Amino acid sequence: MGERTVVADVADELARRVASGQYSPGGLMPSVRQVADEFELNRATAQLILGRLESYGFVDAHRGKGFVIRDVRAEGGVDVYRRLFRLSMPDPETAAEMFGHIVDEERGIALEALLAYTGSDREIDPAEFKSDIDELETLARGADPDPERMLRLELGLLRRLLTALGLSVQRAVLNSIGEMVLEVPEAVQAYFAVSPDLHVLVWRALVAVWESDGGPSEAQLALFEDLFGMYHQKVVARFEELVGVDVAGAEVLPHVVSA
Repeated sequence: MGERTVVADVADELARRVASGQYSPGGLMPSVRQVADEFELNRATAQLILGRLESYGFVDAHRGKGFVIRDVRAEGGVDVYRRLFRLSMPDPETAAEMFGHIVDEERGIALEALLAYTGSDREIDPAEFKSDIDELETLARGADPDPERMLRLELGLLRRLLTALGLSVQRAVLNSIGEMVLEVPEAVQAYFAVSPDLHVLVWRALVAVWESDGGPSEAQLALFEDLFGMYHQKVVARFEELVGVDVAGAEVLPHVVSA
């Protein structure tokens, strides 16, 4: 277990140097010997560490040359972005920028699913949603709500909607976004920038619409979209606060005024 921890920790440190630009794309990573010497490891462990960086997608191995650093920001896929986000925490500005992109993508997928399902034939029995929403409410009203468990429940509800709508690619992206967020405690906390009870109320209201004979009006849908967007602005602002971004002079969110 100790060696596995060393391999993971040193691989993360080297990946962090790539992510921060300390090691430039196209250049060579330190050799096995250099890694072993710097971190006081044997060469077999150093080789494992560089192999792990290759599996992360941060370097390419070239026979006789060594490990060449990839341009992970330009060429990396979802898994690379996930690791970059986690490694960006020591740099609040970068972390906040990346989280903003993650939230924008999640908001688009969630809004598409919620509005599309509201306007569809709604073939899922609402009871399937209600059990999860009941659990969500129990957690929200507890003495110390568990944000990670609540977020997992909400992701599960969205996943079910996307499945019912046949939106498999969006579901895959949502799953990856969920993994990114759940790995970073500050990101999980940020999703509860508003009271957990409000999360429950939104889901209850949606189920009520799905159970009704008539759908929501255009004005109701527009209001929902506006409120959803404002919620996600609060999520991003809360994350910036948690990671220590200087938000002096930031734009103040508008208040919601009842009609």
